[in-house]
Amino acid sequence: MRSIVWFRGKDLRVADHGPLVEAAASGEVIPLFVLDPYFFAPERARDLPHRMQFLLASLAELAATLAGLGSRLLVVPGRSVEVVPRLAALWQADQVLAHRWVEPFARERDRRVAAALGRDGVAFRCFEGETLLPPGSVRTGQDGMFRVFTPFARACSARLDLQAPLAAPRRLPPLPPGLPVETVAIPTVAALGLVPNPALQTGGEAAGQGRLRAFVDGALAGYGEGRDRMDQAGTSRLSADLKFGTLSVRTVWQAVAAAAAGADGRAYLNELLWREFSHHLLHAWPELLTQPFRPAFQGFPWREDEATWTAWVEGRTGYPVVDAAARQLLAEGFVHNRARMVAASFLTKHLLLDYRRGEAHYLRWLTDGDWAANSSGWQWSAGCGCDAQPWFRIFNPVAQGQRFDPDGAYVRRWVPELAAYPTACVHEPWKAPAALQAQSGYPAPVVVHALARARFLDTAKAHLGRPALLY
Repeated sequence: MRSIVWFRGKDLRVADHGPLVEAAASGEVIPLFVLDPYFFAPERARDLPHRMQFLLASLAELAATLAGLGSRLLVVPGRSVEVVPRLAALWQADQVLAHRWVEPFARERDRRVAAALGRDGVAFRCFEGETLLPPGSVRTGQDGMFRVFTPFARACSARLDLQAPLAAPRRLPPLPPGLPVETVAIPTVAALGLVPNPALQTGGEAAGQGRLRAFVDGALAGYGEGRDRMDQAGTSRLSADLKFGTLSVRTVWQAVAAAAAGADGRAYLNELLWREFSHHLLHAWPELLTQPFRPAFQGFPWREDEATWTAWVEGRTGYPVVDAAARQLLAEGFVHNRARMVAASFLTKHLLLDYRRGEAHYLRWLTDGDWAANSSGWQWSAGCGCDAQPWFRIFNPVAQGQRFDPDGAYVRRWVPELAAYPTACVHEPWKAPAALQAQSGYPAPVVVHALARARFLDTAKAHLGRPALLY
C-alpha cells in the first residue's frame, strides 16, 4: 500500500498522528505538505503574520523530525484541490490520508479532493483528531445539536472513552525509490514579506510538549482561580499548540486527567469541552463564521465610528485593561482570556461596534487564531451566540481590572504610561493627580461607562424586543 500522508497545518506533529501511524503500518509513506496560496500567497500571509510564523517554525521542525525518522517531507506549492489529485496520480498512490477540519471552506476543499481522487480510483480518508469526538456525533435526545453548553458537556463526557495517544513512530520507511519528487524549500517568514517577531511563542512539537509538561507540573495546581488572574501565569498557553496540532487535544486531555489535579484539573478539562463545543457548533451551523447564532441579532444597529474603533485597536480607549489587551495582541499574538472577554465586551457593548470587526481583527493577529473558537468567543461576548453571555450583562472594565489584576501588574506591563500610577487609581487613571495624568499622556476615556452601558441596553431592547428580556 502506497499512502500519501497529507499534513495540513492542524496536525504538525508525529505523536498521536493517526494517518501517519496507519500509513507506516500498511506500507510505503509519502509525507506531503501543500503550500496553498489560500494561506501562503504573500498578500495572504501578511494578513496572519503571527499564525504564519508559528506555522512555519512548526513545519520546519516537522520536516526535521520526519528526516530523523528516515523519511522526507515533500513541500509542493499550488492549490490543494489541484495538487493533491495530480500528485496522487503521478506517484501512483493507493490512498491519501489526512486529518479532518471542521470549517466550511475546508469541508468543501475535501469534497473536491475526494471527488477528484475517486475518479482516479484513489481512496481519500479523513481521520478525526481536531476534536475529542467527531463533530456531529454528540446529539440531543431529539437527534439535534445541543444549544446549551452544560448538557453538551455532560453528554460529551458520558461518551468519552479515550484511548491512549498513539506513540510517535520510531522509524519510517524511506520515500519509494524512483519517486518523481516535486518539492521546494519551506518558505521563511522574511520570504513571505513578514517581519519576524521574537515575542511570539516558539512553534513546534517539542516546544508544545515542553509547555504541556510545564503546565501539568506547575500552573495546573491552582488553575481554577489562577486562570482568571491577568497578572499571573495561571493558564496553560497551549491554545496555539491545539490550533496547529503540535499537540493533539487527546494528548492534552489525557495528561491533565492523569495528573489527578482535582477541581483544578476538572476546570481545565471543562475548558477543553468549551473548545469542543465551538467546533461542534461550527459543524452544525457553518454560517456562524459570518452570521450571529441568534436570529434576533440579524440587522442589529451596530455603530460605525472609526475614531473609537482605532482607539480600541491601538489600545487608546482610556480604559487600562482594554488597552492592555489591545497592545498585548499586537505585540505577542496572545491575549489573556479574561482580558479577551473584557475587550470584546467593551467593543460590542460600550462602543456598540460590530462583533465581526473585532472577530476579524483578533483572527488576524492571534497566534492561536482558530475559526471555531474565535467566532464562538466573540459571539458569546456580544450576547448573540449559542449559550452566550446574556446580552444585558456588560463587563465593567474597571471592576474587572480591580478584581483580576489587583496590583495593576498586567496593566503596567502593557500600558507603561501608567507604570508610575498608584495602585489605587491604576484602573481608574482619571482619578490620579492632574500632574501625573498630564505627564503620562494617557488618554481620557472614549466613553463614560454608565452612559455607554445605558446606550447599549436601550439599543438592544429596542432591536430585540421585550421577549428578549426572557433570555
